[in-house]
Amino acid sequence: MTRWAVVLAGGVGSRFWPLSTPERPKQLLPLVDDAPLLRNTLDRLAPLVPAARTLILTNAGLVASIAALAPELPTANIIAEPRPAGTAAALAFAAVEIERRAGRGATMICVHADWSVGKPQEFRRRLAEAASVAETHAALVTVGIVPSRPDPGFGYIQPGDVVDGDARRVARFVEKPTREVAERMVRDGYLWNSGIFVWRAGDFLDEVRAHTPEVAPALVAGGDIDEFFAAAKSISVDVGVLERSGRVMVLPGDFAWDDVGTWASLHRVRQRDAAENALAGAAHAVESQGNVVHAEHGQVVLYGVSGLVVITQDGLTVVTTMDRAADLKKLVEALPAEVRDRR
Repeated sequence: MTRWAVVLAGGVGSRFWPLSTPERPKQLLPLVDDAPLLRNTLDRLAPLVPAARTLILTNAGLVASIAALAPELPTANIIAEPRPAGTAAALAFAAVEIERRAGRGATMICVHADWSVGKPQEFRRRLAEAASVAETHAALVTVGIVPSRPDPGFGYIQPGDVVDGDARRVARFVEKPTREVAERMVRDGYLWNSGIFVWRAGDFLDEVRAHTPEVAPALVAGGDIDEFFAAAKSISVDVGVLERSGRVMVLPGDFAWDDVGTWASLHRVRQRDAAENALAGAAHAVESQGNVVHAEHGQVVLYGVSGLVVITQDGLTVVTTMDRAADLKKLVEALPAEVRDRR
């Protein structure tokens, strides 16, 4: 029995404009520390799964950049999706590939490339435990994060009956709730839906065939990636497989996990100074509290301000508040094309 890691590293991360671009998306940016998020992810997984058994699924245009970032990975382990087709299709193709290489009993540990994890050793311990549960019970296992706050930006999982130790059946998944509902769910013991999944390749493919007509027809393509993605319809693995399956279990995880989703989220995951400023690059904060600065070029000086997000990049400076930084779509749409689409 072998264990594999699958890293989902597609997408752009438009909420990190102006740094994120199709050529340099969020997962290739050094947002938490000096290393790109994807490099952090691979280093975090390395003690658990060797590079030879680590697959990265990404956009075709990023293969060369990822190969340069992760030279330890075999070229064949960087898989270019011909088109975006949702996480159900991506993970199903990864399962087909792992089954082809290692058999249907091989276990997949599936993560995203754009997370922050403050306690990597505990992260690996929980993933190993999830793998054991998946192998023992032929289950699809997710690791739900013990919430640190009632965040309406996450989906939630309601744990059900106890099965084995900390492992419980999933009673239901809840899409992003209102803040009031999130507060109630946190009190009631719900977990954040992290997107960490662990299962044996064959078990997952069996559930796709049984419950996911959006992707199941693509499985007849075997290992032909173009045929597979041409036949697959876009759907998330949560909606397309997990919410329809009766074989889903959840383990709680408490390892300082965070989805690095917005500029404001960097205030939670970066090191902060004594005044709670999260600064990267040439930035100086005087009589200023609770700001986020990402200075790729030039110098930034803050004086007597709080709750700001400041991003500088090659002649462009963006200034907003922590609250408004969560949704830059309206800003980007309002800008002239020469500013919005700059590279």
